[in-house]
Amino acid sequence: MRGPQRPGPSADGNLPLELTAFVGRSAELGELSRALESGRLVTVTGAGGVGKSRLAVRAAAGAAPRDGVWRVELAPVRDPEFVDYAVVEALGLTDHTTRPPRETLLEHLPDRRILLVLDGFEHLVDACAELVAELLRQLPDLAVLAVGRRPLGVAGERLFPLAPLGEDEAVELFAERAGRQGLDVRDCAEVREVCRRLDGIPLAVELAAGRLRALSPGQLLERLDDRFRLLTGGGQDALPRHRTLRTAIGWSHELCTPAERLLWARLSVFAQTFDLEAAEYVCSGDGLASEEVLDVLAELLAQSVVSREEAGSGVRYRMLDTVRAYGADWLAATGDAGRLRRRHRDWFMGLATWCELEWFSPRQGEVAARVEAELPNLRSALDHCLTEPDEAHLGQYLAGSLWFYWAGCGRLSEGRRWLERSLELDSEYPQSRLKALWVLGYVAILQGDAVPALAALQECREEAELAADPAAAYAEHRTGCLALVTDDMARAESLLRSALDRYQEIGELNSNVLMAQVELAMTRAFLGDLPDAVRLCEDVRRVCEDHGERWARSYALYVLAYAAWQDGDHTAARELLTDCLGHAHGFRDLLGSVLSIELLALVTVAQGDPAEAAVLQGAAGRMWPSVGLPLFGSAYYNAPHELCEATARQALGDERYAECVRQGALLDREAAVARALEYLGGRPLDALPAPRGPVRQRRDGTDMRKPAASPTRKDGETAG
Repeated sequence: MRGPQRPGPSADGNLPLELTAFVGRSAELGELSRALESGRLVTVTGAGGVGKSRLAVRAAAGAAPRDGVWRVELAPVRDPEFVDYAVVEALGLTDHTTRPPRETLLEHLPDRRILLVLDGFEHLVDACAELVAELLRQLPDLAVLAVGRRPLGVAGERLFPLAPLGEDEAVELFAERAGRQGLDVRDCAEVREVCRRLDGIPLAVELAAGRLRALSPGQLLERLDDRFRLLTGGGQDALPRHRTLRTAIGWSHELCTPAERLLWARLSVFAQTFDLEAAEYVCSGDGLASEEVLDVLAELLAQSVVSREEAGSGVRYRMLDTVRAYGADWLAATGDAGRLRRRHRDWFMGLATWCELEWFSPRQGEVAARVEAELPNLRSALDHCLTEPDEAHLGQYLAGSLWFYWAGCGRLSEGRRWLERSLELDSEYPQSRLKALWVLGYVAILQGDAVPALAALQECREEAELAADPAAAYAEHRTGCLALVTDDMARAESLLRSALDRYQEIGELNSNVLMAQVELAMTRAFLGDLPDAVRLCEDVRRVCEDHGERWARSYALYVLAYAAWQDGDHTAARELLTDCLGHAHGFRDLLGSVLSIELLALVTVAQGDPAEAAVLQGAAGRMWPSVGLPLFGSAYYNAPHELCEATARQALGDERYAECVRQGALLDREAAVARALEYLGGRPLDALPAPRGPVRQRRDGTDMRKPAASPTRKDGETAG
């Protein structure tokens, strides 16, 4: 059984936006599709609510470039520095290294023919324009469809201004939205006048149609006329259609009950989507009881103010950015915005705390999916903590509590940025700072950045020792981990054993503690004590299975597979690595995935398929730049890789080996993992050669089950 699976992109990319209920726009759709065929940068512009995103996504879905369509939602992004991260995230790229996300994009996108849809960029024009200009310059096969209220201003940009719906299409949309509520609305003079008064702006038409359960088209028209005479909205310098939209939203807002208006304003504090539990906590109080939130939310759903969508983590709700902005203005006008931001922060601090505790449980997969769904809100909470006076300690606590997500779910680069930003601020609460320090050290180790890692861990350990804080155990543990990946095995063993003793003294048992035991087992295996390594990892596996833990378990399986390979039991090694890889990939743990593929290559060559082993090495070679220093630059970790290469080269010859490596390097991460998991060598596993058959010899006559490379960086003896 595999670990928690994330909804990966289809062959068409990541474009699961509203492709249904698309009314009208057939002429514009055809014109935009033709523009995409002839231009590399097309920007759809128009007023908020005019239907830019819906049209762009429909046109993009029909474009069908070879490597897919990828949509980047930029409305929730507030910091221009996060634009590049948002694109990396949307493309499904995982990068553990310290390099800027722009470099990740430029490395992964060459020779890929994709269409990138940048949606809602108008508040980030400069950052987006600079990014798009460089991507188009460096990547000749890339095309960009931008969607916003103004142009990007990039050379070669082709503008596609989108006008509101024509009268017939607006009436069709009005009737379609009414039909969703079980109402039969016919084309008549009153309906047409409503659509004319709303300038054919789709969002305004949908909001008006949402009122048909309570009002007839005639009553709608009467009230709309009254409100349009009274409400101007947007200021006299605004474009007429912007004023019309704001007036239409304001009119819909006026027709809401006081409770509906209150909830509308309070929901604007959420970034992107939210669930019912969060809304009930954050938005209740001072005139709105928590038990009333569901009923009021249902009314906002019926009026198209809020939309409902299914997600992997359950039912979630969303407000269009224009509607959210209107609510935010009202919230600010009430003077209650600060309190709501604090309640929002408190909810997501509590969620992060719960998720950290539940990471060590059978709900590990649920936790990963929940944090993924709530990431925009968690970012908002982090930003609030790090920009409000006297809340730095909360930002440090929140960034540190998400260690499992940064380290275990492929978010090292983003996690490091939040951790470093939080530690730049002074805090009167040392516990929060100490936690952020050891997590920063851990993240930097996984990125292969040893000097900053050691500095953070030393600072944490010294301060924790003085304060008798449990963080001292975590700092010592991670320092031992650093010694392991830098080949100082004696120091690694000493530190890891001491850290495990400390964990036991303070009564800690969680994924970190189990990882310390796995790392100690890896140290023992590299030092040649396979029985002790197996004993330690079998204990970890038992504890993990008792608690439903899958992430640390996958690393224990990796060490057990290494021991099985050393012992000549290749079938067992493959089974263990297949299990390990499935879970690591499910969590988007790129380090665990690439280590598994590296060792699978060695098992594959040992089972008599050097060509497939070389393909896997090529696939791993493509993945390593996104992880960091290949195999940590460690002679111990590199020894199986060198042995696999030497054996495959001997069997295939240099030219054929290089050809197979190139073939593997063409596989993206999804394809590489799928190939490794599904490989049976053309025959069932039980038909593979007996695991303890004759030992194959390397060119120098040594046992191929033994590492060939020196286990030390200097002039030490070889391990074989």
